[in-house]
Amino acid sequence: MTPLHDKAVEIVRILRKAGFRAYWAGGCVRDLVMGHEPQDYDIATDARPEQVMSLFPKTVPVGVSFGVVKVLAEECEFEVATFRSDGRYLDGRHPIEVHYSDDREDAARRDFTINGMFYDPVKKEIIDYLDGQRDIKAGLIRAIGNPRERFEEDKLRLLRAVRFASRFNYGIEPQTYEAVIERAGEITQVSAERIRDELKKMLTGPNPSGSLSLLLETGLVKPILPEVTAMAGVEQPKEFHPEGDVLTHTLLLLKNLNRPSFELALAALLHDIGKPSTFTIRDRIRFDNHCEVGARMAGAICERLRLSNEQTGLVVELVRDHLRFKDVRQMRESTLKRFLRRPDFPEHLELHRLDCLASHGDLTLWEFCKRKLAEIGPEEMRPVRLLTGDDLIRIGYEPGPLFSKILTQLEDAQLEGRLTSRDEAMAWVRLEFPIKQS
Repeated sequence: MTPLHDKAVEIVRILRKAGFRAYWAGGCVRDLVMGHEPQDYDIATDARPEQVMSLFPKTVPVGVSFGVVKVLAEECEFEVATFRSDGRYLDGRHPIEVHYSDDREDAARRDFTINGMFYDPVKKEIIDYLDGQRDIKAGLIRAIGNPRERFEEDKLRLLRAVRFASRFNYGIEPQTYEAVIERAGEITQVSAERIRDELKKMLTGPNPSGSLSLLLETGLVKPILPEVTAMAGVEQPKEFHPEGDVLTHTLLLLKNLNRPSFELALAALLHDIGKPSTFTIRDRIRFDNHCEVGARMAGAICERLRLSNEQTGLVVELVRDHLRFKDVRQMRESTLKRFLRRPDFPEHLELHRLDCLASHGDLTLWEFCKRKLAEIGPEEMRPVRLLTGDDLIRIGYEPGPLFSKILTQLEDAQLEGRLTSRDEAMAWVRLEFPIKQS
């Protein structure tokens, strides 16, 4: 057992000792039934928030109006929520009122049957009022009660249905599936941040390709990422892309992702987003400048999804530069070294590998870069500068735009092995950039 597990048991015991009912609830119970180790534990109880806070020395009232208190136990955090039933929802997320109730009513307000179970860690018993275990055995995502009402309460559940189905390789129960399709267009009522977080879980999870397929099938992609649906049916030259159109290629690429960063996963989804608008046929099908076009589109999508500036910058770079690998063998040595030493180069290299595997399958250029990375040591890749700006000032150069040009060309010569010492560098600068005498 993990320390997290033991602390979760201890919290239940403390609540029980004080005379309250308390169970583990929701996703952790689902994971236990499936045979997985939970990553976090939520606790449901009939204790009111103020009673919970009086029992534990460190608490944070994160959602007292909804009966939720965060309990801090050493380095672990647990959400402890009072059993409740919800009133009407007016904003597609929050009930206008909540009523404290019992565990049966609390289970009935949750989203899917697989998330509506409780577990008594003291008696080691599962409390399952909604046949969640049955649906786990059947491999089904089933909304609790009327699926249209569940999705009306919180539109994010439309995406959660897809995420759970793809994550566990489950089907979606027919009425629940019909309700997802019926309400797919309403997903835009959910905040961009919540949509982004669900997409992140799907794209970095165990089945990103299946997630995208199901999002397309249910109509959820179009209101969120219409640029992705535009890739369907866009033909590609068969000599480079025997797999089919741009969307087919993208789905194959996502299939080979292995627990990527969110930035890499999103760039994988968007790397060819510029192809539909740049499609032309001359001697063959061409997508002139699609990397630059795609980078601008990717930037707009990242902004729409409220990614940070740092995240957006990396996604845009990955999309813009994903075809630079075709030139690596012809690059000057200085250009190649600068390319290889980029801070996020492993992400660029992995996107290139995935792109190749999802198309022609030729990994020659990927292998070339891997070999160069192994051959070129860190000192050779990023050598200590032979001269600095201070050196240039001392020999008579005035600070300004010329500094950058001199230092860049000087580093080029150093990276290419044409200059190896400070004296050589000094002589080279004086020869190439003579100081004008007044």
